[in-house]
Amino acid sequence: MINNSNSKIISFLMDEIGLEEPSIELGIKLSIKNNIPLPILLWSYGMLTIEELDDLYTFLFKRI
Repeated sequence: MINNSNSKIISFLMDEIGLEEPSIELGIKLSIKNNIPLPILLWSYGMLTIEELDDLYTFLFKRI
């Protein structure tokens, strides 16, 4: 479920946001099942605050 392209995002979520790996794995599974972007899914399920969502998108856009 966790591949190399997602490893930096997962590291960010664990190190900067403080999410645990099982929560992230559940988010990935639900994201795939429901065809929803992972950041939006994590926010909609209350795993991220709006500020953390903003931090995550800032991190993602800096990687482009």
